[in-house]
Amino acid sequence: MKKYLPLCLLVGLISLTALWHFSLKSAPVAEKAVPAVQYEKNILLIPLDGRPPCRQFVIDAAAIAGIKVQTPPTELQDYYSAPGDTAGMRSWLKENLAANQAAIISIDQLLYGGLLAAREQEAPEDKQQALINYLRELHQKYPDIPLLTFSILPRQTPQDTIDGYQERKDLLAYSRLKGRQAMGLSVDETELARLQSAIPAASLQKYLAHFAENTALNQKLIALVQEGVLSRLVLGQDDGEPYSIPNIEKEKIRQLLADKNISPDKVCLTHGADEIALTMLAAYTNNLTGWQPRIYTAYNHPRTPEKIMPYMAISMADTAREKIQLIGGQPVAAPDTADFILYLSANDYEQDTVSGRSQACQYISAQLQAHRQLALVDLSKHFTAQETILPLLLDSNTPLNELTAYAGWNTASNSIGTAAASASLYCAAIRQAATLDAAAAITQANIKFLHNRMLEDYFYLKADIDMVNHSLQKAGYHNTADLDLEHNWRWANNMLQNSMQKHLAAYKHAPAIQAPAAFSTPAGNFTLSLRDLQVELSYPWPRTFEIYLESTPYLTTTVP
Repeated sequence: MKKYLPLCLLVGLISLTALWHFSLKSAPVAEKAVPAVQYEKNILLIPLDGRPPCRQFVIDAAAIAGIKVQTPPTELQDYYSAPGDTAGMRSWLKENLAANQAAIISIDQLLYGGLLAAREQEAPEDKQQALINYLRELHQKYPDIPLLTFSILPRQTPQDTIDGYQERKDLLAYSRLKGRQAMGLSVDETELARLQSAIPAASLQKYLAHFAENTALNQKLIALVQEGVLSRLVLGQDDGEPYSIPNIEKEKIRQLLADKNISPDKVCLTHGADEIALTMLAAYTNNLTGWQPRIYTAYNHPRTPEKIMPYMAISMADTAREKIQLIGGQPVAAPDTADFILYLSANDYEQDTVSGRSQACQYISAQLQAHRQLALVDLSKHFTAQETILPLLLDSNTPLNELTAYAGWNTASNSIGTAAASASLYCAAIRQAATLDAAAAITQANIKFLHNRMLEDYFYLKADIDMVNHSLQKAGYHNTADLDLEHNWRWANNMLQNSMQKHLAAYKHAPAIQAPAAFSTPAGNFTLSLRDLQVELSYPWPRTFEIYLESTPYLTTTVP
């Protein structure tokens, strides 16, 4: 005799089976490709030069905020030691400004043709005045479009046209002693007199005239701010040291600003160069909405705040304060009151700070688990992987896509400015996202910038650059800062691409990168998963110092 299940039980089982089957089949439906970010504003950028940090970083980070950046055509732009077309650049700017809501303008590009050209060329009074007249005319033609300008103080390294190893060495020593003397510190007067006698008079005059010329230019630019021609002026310091002639000139400008009672919102001094356009972009977006991001600064070690990193004139803490002020941020005393945490790591094996990296990783993981926004600045005193935090985060499977920002390239001012600016752009955009799709698109643009920075700042600058340089040098190419476009530059590109693609193959499959990233936003909660990551890369200039790197993350979003 066959036994049958009661009808009610049978119907219940069928219903449960159908529900289970439907759930299995329906789960992937909730997962979809992330839409592209929608551009809502246009900004024109005259970059400091054609290198990616000065141009491409701004374009990619602006996408996070839904801003499309328009830059000059390649034929007008500088290329390594070849200056840009300043006359063509000015014409292009005047012709294209009307289609944009604001312009971020490098004075060095308009006057000299880029940063490298500014280090070597002279700008006498008539050349400076022609630029001042042009800026007035530009403002008169477009009075409602803000002109956000920046100019770089000369670095203390002598111009390349001042030749001779000993001569250049003596000039640097002279600059450092004069800097100490200006600060009221005791110096060896005998040594100072010896250096002044040893340096050829023509070389010393040319060296000092470079700084005097720049000070005269900056005085004219400050006057334009007072007239209302320029909406803002940022004066950066390239490759600074604690004591130098550039610091003397900077102090003159600082005193001028104090005497004229000019607000830092109008004219400010900062350390750094390459990152200034990006920080000005963040400041502009914050100013539009009147938002002041609340920023809590944390450090990997008790000695880090006062640490002065290579090519810097001030400490990590002072650099952070500068960059927070520059983007219009507000320092806060606790992480739970902050819009984002700016975490500064500056490891140095000579001072035994490396042993604390595990605790730093634990802190970062805890903040991410608490769904706090965190921008990581991962610096190394000796530019080595062993002093950075990222490899430990990878090994501990920390969900790196949840980081708000990452930077660890070159100087502390570059990295802190880049991380603070990109984090500010993301936090500003995500708080205004009206829909989940918009929030996911903004986050995807941020993750793209995040991977760009991790791949270049860690994998290239802490590993591959040495490999490429050593390979070139072993083959007899000793000047890696001036490669032959027809021979070793192509070989260097091949080495770069092969090595970085190997890194990418392991990196994109690492659990720390594959882990679904959870986001809680005003528009709602969602999870992003990385399905693939592709990279384009090359040397933009015939040298190995920097690379062009553009990642394309393929992400899917899931809504709970």
